[in-house]
Amino acid sequence: MAREDAVRCLRCLLYALNFLFWLMSACVLGVAAWIRDPLNTVLTLTAHTRLEEAAVLTYSPAVHPVIIAVCCFLIIVAMVGYCGTLKCNLLLLSWYFGSLMVIFCVELASAVWTYDQPSVQRSDMISLKSRMPNFGLQRYQWLTHTWNTFQTEFKCCGVIYFTDWLEMTEMEWPPDSCCSNQYPGCARHAHYHDLSDLHQEGCGPKIYSFIRGTKQLQVLRFLGVSIGVAQILAMALTLTLLWALYYGRKSPELDSTPPPAGADDPAPLSGEASQSGCTRTNKGWTNPPNTSSAAAKLGEHQFEMERLS
Repeated sequence: MAREDAVRCLRCLLYALNFLFWLMSACVLGVAAWIRDPLNTVLTLTAHTRLEEAAVLTYSPAVHPVIIAVCCFLIIVAMVGYCGTLKCNLLLLSWYFGSLMVIFCVELASAVWTYDQPSVQRSDMISLKSRMPNFGLQRYQWLTHTWNTFQTEFKCCGVIYFTDWLEMTEMEWPPDSCCSNQYPGCARHAHYHDLSDLHQEGCGPKIYSFIRGTKQLQVLRFLGVSIGVAQILAMALTLTLLWALYYGRKSPELDSTPPPAGADDPAPLSGEASQSGCTRTNKGWTNPPNTSSAAAKLGEHQFEMERLS
């Protein structure tokens, strides 16, 4: 009975851990997809600078294709683990344990490989000004779109201040994407009438803060550590459950014992025994046919034959 309770407890814990794997993997994929768009924008603005290398070094653990593939594979592995735990299948549980081990090794190797911290300083933001003269040119429409998108989403203007557009380009006023309330010609109106309608903070500090790490990146790091700890616990529980199930199947005599041969009122023990939700059919002991009455009748018949003779 104690072993059955232990197996039942192990199965419940594995159910909970597999559910956590599904939930955390889905969260990692969702947050990684959320970060990808602003990361691509930053990489476009910081191309061929030290900032680009720092951004890649910071966010590669979160949006690297290997990490995305590992999360997708972990969802499938969790499904297999759930089915193996439900059916108490030794083969599925063994495959589940081996897959968790491989995934954990891949995650550990990726964490060690991307452990280096990016070396970036605020003075490196000045290098962004070298990309500003190409704004508005026909062959740099992609760069123009990227600047407008970043200034709109991050509510900033220029690199240090909105006057960077006037210094680095031939423009007489900043782009309309610098306006807090955008409409065609809003930057010109703000430049000549009310500068408070323009974003007062530069995009350089915004990019610096993004490269140093965002809240989304901190959430991904927390989820990564949580998944690693849950995998270690799941492997330990799976190994214990495998041992318990294997021990139970190798020792069926602990669950049923043969009846004495000379019992007067034998009770059949054949049937199905349920062991903590894992059904196992045990071949019961069949009682030998009761020959006592037949032997008595045979003895009486022989006695009658001898008396008549």
